[in-house]
Amino acid sequence: MAHSPGLAYSIHTSRLILRCWHPTDANLLQREINDNLDYLRPWLDWAQQEPESLEMKTERLRHFRDDFLSRREFVYGIFGADGLRIIGGTGLVIRENKDAREIGYWIGRAHANKGLATESTAALTRVAFEVNRVERLEIRCDPRNRPSARVAEKLGYVHRATLYRNKTDPEGRLRDTMVWSLDAAEYPGSRASGASVAVYNRGKIRIL
Repeated sequence: MAHSPGLAYSIHTSRLILRCWHPTDANLLQREINDNLDYLRPWLDWAQQEPESLEMKTERLRHFRDDFLSRREFVYGIFGADGLRIIGGTGLVIRENKDAREIGYWIGRAHANKGLATESTAALTRVAFEVNRVERLEIRCDPRNRPSARVAEKLGYVHRATLYRNKTDPEGRLRDTMVWSLDAAEYPGSRASGASVAVYNRGKIRIL
């Protein structure tokens, strides 16, 4: 595959819109995170730093947007089909393995158990391989976070390893990390490859 990534500013599925964050989203995002902190903290490293001020949140979203437009990392808000309600967040980021992109995701408690994490992750998987032209994707999660692991499993990611006691949880106890991945050669046979997705970039639409 070529290594010059495309830009998917907005990704549409049947129930969701994934789009690049804008600093004006900060107020809505802050409210959604604050309402879900006890739900998110056990599983997400960044949630340990919350709550943060509106000014810090605005600056964080500005940083996400700068990275996005520079094609370094792609962090998206997950919105309802009307584009107004924040459902959660996701993204393609660089972690330990510099040759891979990691997909992270979270869904607010009010929207859990509806298949939305699977739907958004399937869409982002297609975009990663077909638009951004990555060679490998990873999903990492605490083994106790079964809903997150099921998303990876359902979409055809392979459980490659479990890292033993490599992180600490919010109580300071050491915990394991499951590593799931999907290579470009494996992607065509995965469930994610069949997801229905429309991609927008500066007014242009591409149906995957």
